[in-house]
Amino acid sequence: MPFIKKNVRPAESDFRRREKEALRISPVRRIERVAAAGRVCAITFEDGPCRLPALPDRFRGKPLTLVLAEMLERYGAKGTFTVVGDTSGNYPDHPGRAGSSAWNGTVWDHFPDFGRDGQGGAVHCPELISRLLAGGHEIASHGYAHVPFGWTAAQGVRRYLPDLEGVMTDLRRLHKVMEDGWGYPLRLSRPPRGVDNIKGGFSSYDAYALMGYQYLAAGFDGAGRAPMGSYEAEVGSVWRPMERLLLEDPDAFCGQIILMKDGCNMARRTPVADGLERQLRLLSDQGYRVVTVSELLEQAPFRDVPADSRYGRAARRLLGLGWCPAFQDNTLRPEAVLARGELAMMAYGWETVRRRVDLIRSGKAPFRDMGPRDSYAAAAALAVETGSMAAPGGRFRPDAPVTPVELAQFCATRLGRTPPLGGWEKISHGEFFLTVVGLLGD
Repeated sequence: MPFIKKNVRPAESDFRRREKEALRISPVRRIERVAAAGRVCAITFEDGPCRLPALPDRFRGKPLTLVLAEMLERYGAKGTFTVVGDTSGNYPDHPGRAGSSAWNGTVWDHFPDFGRDGQGGAVHCPELISRLLAGGHEIASHGYAHVPFGWTAAQGVRRYLPDLEGVMTDLRRLHKVMEDGWGYPLRLSRPPRGVDNIKGGFSSYDAYALMGYQYLAAGFDGAGRAPMGSYEAEVGSVWRPMERLLLEDPDAFCGQIILMKDGCNMARRTPVADGLERQLRLLSDQGYRVVTVSELLEQAPFRDVPADSRYGRAARRLLGLGWCPAFQDNTLRPEAVLARGELAMMAYGWETVRRRVDLIRSGKAPFRDMGPRDSYAAAAALAVETGSMAAPGGRFRPDAPVTPVELAQFCATRLGRTPPLGGWEKISHGEFFLTVVGLLGD
């Protein structure tokens, strides 16, 4: 496995660029919460499956993952389990200080514990994967070996994957395990340790776009990871924050995605085993349904616009046709003015996933006002090549508002139909959704 550990801090301009790109149109949406119409939410469990019993064991030696699945099912709930493949290749290594973030390995992660890798992961626990699928639960990717995609200041001496190819190899490996073993295509993924940056100017969003995944995040941390004075205190940290929020606002978890751990915390205890039932009881008492993340997205794909609104319906139709109507944070922002770069990305985002990678590697700017790392560069280049948009004087002007004449040219070329120009001076995202869907018809 080609890993490196060199701690090189990316340039400050890279941090600013990524912060800006979080507010840009993207084929990969970060799913934290959605605009659900009622009391429905999702609970995710990461780092499993785990064959070891809960610690302390109050369940007669049952594997922790089975304990969680059965508990969910008693409440009519379905979970999303972000699993790893196998961490046994992450040696040589030695365990870190007990109670620290390196409890299960100093330079690598080992699940479910150091030296006990054979008791966890999809490769070693196929019976648990089968049991989860039989129970109607969902499987998502957390990386085959749970090695971070890149370096951050919090990484310390921890090693990470060397480049985009290393990340893709790791993701494809787990994807193949699930397809070969269960005929199950993964569609959601959460990066190990939440690290997004990848050496070479890429990010987890590029890797997930190449895989056809959506980014599975979470809006509420179920806690329980940090060691506390007692097991009871750790269990309380899992459910008491939820109780407080529900007392303040019974709708606080509508459309929410909750993060939990299918494994030990830093103190080698599993407060999730007892805390989950308290969470489920609280949610059930308030009339919540707990569904998989994919079910939640089917009901409400976007964060800021209900699925049954006119903009929500139109954007959902475009999403189903392979367009990219949403920003990277999964918002539609229908009132925002449509910019030229956004238009190109909405139409050609998925088609130019590989082209973006090649463009970044080439280092060649496609336009005088767009560098190769601009998140819209590849889509803009294809838009100009197909004639649906223009770049006079070699300038694309990605931040300029789309004019009615430009929209007419775009629709005539891309859709073969021309919309009425109307009296628009500036076109909003929502108006664009309605215009395109109207031209496409039924």
